[in-house]
Amino acid sequence: MSASQSKFLSLDAAIGAIATETEAHRQRMGSLVVVGVTGAVASGKSTFARRLAEHVGATRSVVVLSTDHYLPDYDCTPEHRRDMPESSDLARLARDLTELRAGRATRMPQWSFETHSRVGEVEVGPAELVIVEGLHALHETARVHLDLSVFVEAPRDVRWSRAVERERAGDRPWPIEYLAHFFEHVAEPTYAQHVNAYRETARWIVRNY
Repeated sequence: MSASQSKFLSLDAAIGAIATETEAHRQRMGSLVVVGVTGAVASGKSTFARRLAEHVGATRSVVVLSTDHYLPDYDCTPEHRRDMPESSDLARLARDLTELRAGRATRMPQWSFETHSRVGEVEVGPAELVIVEGLHALHETARVHLDLSVFVEAPRDVRWSRAVERERAGDRPWPIEYLAHFFEHVAEPTYAQHVNAYRETARWIVRNY
């Protein structure tokens, strides 16, 4: 799918529209629906996934999987490779999606932003809607398990401001100086290698700015 065939919506408009499409897809196919949500750092993909889950969750069971929980242990991964899809356990994500699509619960890993490592597992599902959100939610390894795909975008300066606000709120305990280094030298150049492919495959492009 090319970007010219995608639907462009604001975040608020997209919540209702995509919720309606997921329900139509579920009724048409008679099974659960898996939605993938990606975007660059601080674009708003987690916010979108949470709001979509809240909207649909009023009438349907929902599970949200974050690709953050499939990140590598940072101590064992060179800094420049930490955001690469090859470093994440996307094969485990694919297995978890296979289980959920089969109507079975699965054990999702838990990754800590304090230790920057995997710290355990938690059981999730089954559910009628599964939302996969994160940097590589539309990577080909996960994409074959998706029914609908969403790309959330925002300008770089807006995303940087949001990232700083998130750090100052204590969401991810990094000094602002290191955040700036990681944003500039790891997160942005790594995602730039994949952004066009992810955006081109998205059914919906959500403009969150």
